[in-house]
Amino acid sequence: MPVDEEALDRAFTALGDPVRRALIARLSRGEATVNELAEPFEITKQAISRHLQVLEAAGLITRSRDGQRRPCRLNPAVLESLTSWIDGYRLAAEARFRRIDAVLETVKEQEK
Repeated sequence: MPVDEEALDRAFTALGDPVRRALIARLSRGEATVNELAEPFEITKQAISRHLQVLEAAGLITRSRDGQRRPCRLNPAVLESLTSWIDGYRLAAEARFRRIDAVLETVKEQEK
């Protein structure tokens, strides 16, 4: 499956900031407005909005309009694609470790 390198770069760059990771963690529990997301931080709502713009540009969140509310929501499909990309490398590494374990077990049996 082809990987969109630019999308990966945007997502990992967005997740490289601790405030944005905290926003993602909060949104993993459900939608929230900018005001709700800004509550635990000692930074301005404008700063939170800029962080949200980065997350939205990376496709990690979506924003909608619900009357006067503008809730932000996590986009789990993008997180899933990041997880799948990482998993490919994890599985390859695990396969190498299993082969090393098998070789070591063979050597151990031969030493007996």
